[in-house]
Amino acid sequence: MLPVEHIGTLTAVTTEAPRVLVPDGPAGTRSIVTVTSAHLAGPRIVADMVPGTAAGDWLTVRPNGTAQLDVRLCLRTDDGADVFVHYHGIARTDADGTTTIRTAPRFETGDERYAWLNDTFAVAVGGRTADGVSYELYAL
Repeated sequence: MLPVEHIGTLTAVTTEAPRVLVPDGPAGTRSIVTVTSAHLAGPRIVADMVPGTAAGDWLTVRPNGTAQLDVRLCLRTDDGADVFVHYHGIARTDADGTTTIRTAPRFETGDERYAWLNDTFAVAVGGRTADGVSYELYAL
């Protein structure tokens, strides 16, 4: 069993803005997905996406149907610290339409209260929701 610590649940809304498709590129079809809001809640951090900042997923749907995620967003904690979040991952949709997503989030902050995030190797497990995505984040 891997030793893990639950960081929190990250939810993001991705359905409020239209996606831009760039079909048939060398790696597959690029889908540019805008993140309009996000929330992270856990035992050591509560944060929301900084309003008005650019945030999105530069998703690539590969020829085999899986998708590579490339997500960037900025969160602001409930006590005022800004945290940049960047992650890559793989999304796979099963025959029954269920999408599972596995990612490896990285964090950057200059705020000492959250400096522990800078050196955290994290993994996340989640899937699609009615209005976006939801993940459980864990520190290894």
